[in-house]
Amino acid sequence: MDTHFTVTPRFAVKMLEKALRLYTPSLSEKPMAEFLADKCDDLGFEDIQIDEVGNVIAKKGSGSPKIMLCGHMDVVPGKVKVRKEGDALYGRGASDAKAPLMAMLFAAASIQNNNGTVIFVGAVDEEGNATGIKNLVKKKMDIDYAVFGEPSGIKKVTIAYKGRLAINLKISVPDSSHASAPWLSKNAILESMIFARELKEKLEANQEDKTKGMLLTATMTEVKGGTSHNVTPKDCETTFDIRIPVDMNCKSIEQKISTLVKEISQEREVEAFYSILDETEPFEASHNSPLVRAFTLGIREVEESAPTLIRKTGTGDMNVLGNQWGIPVVTYGPGDPHEAHTIDEKVSVDEYLRGIEILKKTLQHLKRLHDRKMQ
Repeated sequence: MDTHFTVTPRFAVKMLEKALRLYTPSLSEKPMAEFLADKCDDLGFEDIQIDEVGNVIAKKGSGSPKIMLCGHMDVVPGKVKVRKEGDALYGRGASDAKAPLMAMLFAAASIQNNNGTVIFVGAVDEEGNATGIKNLVKKKMDIDYAVFGEPSGIKKVTIAYKGRLAINLKISVPDSSHASAPWLSKNAILESMIFARELKEKLEANQEDKTKGMLLTATMTEVKGGTSHNVTPKDCETTFDIRIPVDMNCKSIEQKISTLVKEISQEREVEAFYSILDETEPFEASHNSPLVRAFTLGIREVEESAPTLIRKTGTGDMNVLGNQWGIPVVTYGPGDPHEAHTIDEKVSVDEYLRGIEILKKTLQHLKRLHDRKMQ
């Protein structure tokens, strides 16, 4: 049955505001999940469920194609006062990624029966270890296309993300000494700094002619070491976040790290152990799928200009599903990616509303292009 519940722009903005008032850091998304399940019910979705890890999954429409619209409910830590100032709506998650998520919800709500089936998903833990998407990928869902909600700006469609390797590197020296006689032993913190610089320089070597989207980057993000203010440290641990472009893979980079760690530890005469904390393969989607074509048409219709296909330097849920399911996918959403994770995160209300329209039109075009392809 189709409900006669019309989504006005005012309602769409009010609901985004409500979503922003729910502070939902990774793995504390329950209030947002319940809010979305409730809204799905009002908007005439069917089979609404919250799965074992906390993802919301709901279905709207019927027939083919089957399109998954997947946004994430979690935000990075740090509260931002929810308020409206002119066209700007402030709040943690305003751009990353509650505006894309709510835009997907309202676009999905517009689907009538026999015009395709939309599976709407609010995923958990995208900002953490991707528990939500990893659980989803294990399900047999028989989906034709998937769209992930992240702020790209409404005239840009993201078709590639870098992969990620996070490693922990532990440097140990034979003994420690009193800080008043530092020459008696090596200093693990100092050695870690030298080690880290050399590892970074060698991993990032020979990339002068590359664009940012195609750069391998090795970034030190955490350091832990030392036991006392007047004793030289015996151990030091550092964490690296390494981003891998689409023309490389995790395995080859891991082999490189393994070789370098061995070489540098011999050269410096220190003990070095590394362990892998996280590994996500890079991913690039097909540029000429019906999905990319549908977005191009949808964006042209609303914005009266052609979209740009972009490669992002981050890593997203699209990597996990795209690499596993092998179906056409893109990442898209209203919002400025540079607002993500900032201390006064905001989104343009106008852009959010135009994002909903673009997603609606894209779903209509995708139905038509898919049917033509199947003939």
